[in-house]
Order: sequence, then C-alpha cells, then structure tokens
Amino acid sequence: MIIRPIILGIFAAFFFAFTFVLNASMELGGGSWIWSASLRYFFMVPFLFIIVFYRKNMRKLFNEIKQQPREWFIWSFVGFGLFYGPICIAAAYSPGWLIAGTWQITIISGALLSPLFFESIQTDDGTIEIQGKVPWRSLTMSLLILLGIFLMQFEHAQQISIENVLLGVVPVLVASFAYPLGNRKMMDVCAGRLDAYERVFGMTLASLPLWIGLSIYGLMTVGPPSIGQTFQSLLVAISSGVIATVLFFMATDMVRGNMQKIAAVEATQSMEVLFALIGEILILSIVLPTTMAWIGIFIVILGMILHSYHTSRIIQKDLQMIDEKS
Repeated sequence: MIIRPIILGIFAAFFFAFTFVLNASMELGGGSWIWSASLRYFFMVPFLFIIVFYRKNMRKLFNEIKQQPREWFIWSFVGFGLFYGPICIAAAYSPGWLIAGTWQITIISGALLSPLFFESIQTDDGTIEIQGKVPWRSLTMSLLILLGIFLMQFEHAQQISIENVLLGVVPVLVASFAYPLGNRKMMDVCAGRLDAYERVFGMTLASLPLWIGLSIYGLMTVGPPSIGQTFQSLLVAISSGVIATVLFFMATDMVRGNMQKIAAVEATQSMEVLFALIGEILILSIVLPTTMAWIGIFIVILGMILHSYHTSRIIQKDLQMIDEKS
C-alpha cells in the first residue's frame, strides 16, 4: 500500500518545516549558519542514542558501521552534510517559506537519480534486481512544480540582486540531490538490516567528524553560538532531525526497491512550503507573499498532488501487467 507511506511523508513535512522557520529566525537573530548546521546534529545524538539503546539495537548498529565504515562516512556526509549545510547557508539569502518551496525540486532530483539504483522485481523464479530508470511519465507532472518554484523565485528576484538569488537557490539545488542520494545509498548499504531509527542514528554518528570540524572552524571565525541560537537548534534537532527524519526514513523504507513509490513519498515534502509559510507568519510575523508568490505556492502543491496521483496510476498499471504475465 502506498497510502500509509504518503501519510507518514506528510507528517514528516510538517516537522521538517520547523527547520526553515527556525533557521530564518536564527538568521534574523544574527546567528551563523555554521552553528545552525552543526548544533542540530550534536543535539540529535543523545535523543537517538536513547531511542536505539532502549530498543536494544546498539550492538547491531555498531556491527553494521564496523563492516562498512567507508560507505557510512561517505553517504552520511552526502545525505546529511551536503544536505543541511547548504540549506542553512541559503537561509541568509531567502525567507524560510521560499527555501521550502525551492526545496521541492528534490522531487525531480530524486527521480533523476533513479538510474544509479536497482529495483527489486518479484517473478515466479524469485526476486531479481534491475537497474532503475528515470520515470519520465511521472516526471512530466513535476514540470508544474518547477513552474511554481519559478514564479516564487521570480517575485523574490524583483527585490534583491541576482547574486543573492543564486546564493539562495544553488545551495538548495545541491541539497536536493544530496539528501535523496545519501538516503537511498544508505538504504542499499543497510539492505533492510537496520530500521529507520538505527539508520538515522548511524548516519548522525558517521557525520560527526564533519560537524566537529565545522564547529572548530566556527569558534575560530565567528565565535560561540548565542543561547538563543543554541535553544532553537535544539528545537530543530528534535522536530526535524529526530521526528521528521525518522518519519521520512520509515516512509521510504516501506517502499524500498521501488523507485516510483519512493518518488511519490518524496513528493509529499512539497507540503513543507505551506507549513513553513504558516509558521513564519505566526512566529516571525513576516509580510504575506504577493499574489504571484501565492500562485506559485499552490502550483507547487498541485504539482505534488498530480505527481502522486499519476505515480499511483502507473504503479497500478504495472501491477496489472505483472498479473497478466503470471
């Protein structure tokens, strides 16, 4: 069933939205992106440690990391480091709701990564692995999402320089490829042997060298973080780093091996833009977006709905073809 993973994905989007709102708040308060990024993962460690320890899976996790330490470090660096660092950098140049809207390009980025992975197909002779293909039929629906992002960014570009627009867009584009790539690669490395909690905790531990190095650089250049930024980073760690990440990884684990279903789950993250906008209005009292920006927001959401619907139709047709052949 695809319904349950999609529902989990929407809940994940709600908690992920806190990232964009609180990052915008920290930026307005003069906090550095270095601490916004590194503190989140430092705070995630004790929470995830308690969860994994309580579930009595600590030894299994460390055995997995010990067997493939290089893969854990590389893909954790990609999935967490190249994802969240750029997101925090973008917060200095764009409001949170706009970053959340631009982030939806990850739907397209994730689909374009499909040829790098293998899909599991059930046959009469057992399970076979075939190389994934870019789901072009589903991807055509994503053009609406690109249109929505363009409208939002076009309106924003009227108020600032092109350089600042690029500094708000390019880091998000990098993150949009890094997050699904790191997530999917770690799913392949774990091969179903670890649950979502263990995998998130393992990736957090494996990415710690990056955050430690970054924090040392931060102490030397911008000084220590303020109490306010530290507290807000703690909130981000709980809401986005623990709750949202685990929910999203649980959703993708449910559809592991099917690139089209994974794309549908990733499409749920387009709800982040609406959640982030509501959060910034309520918490930061930002000025309401212009009419063009609102149109862009709803086009992004419409694109998500159509993308998910079209993907489910394709899945149903594929299942019917398999049944007819068998």
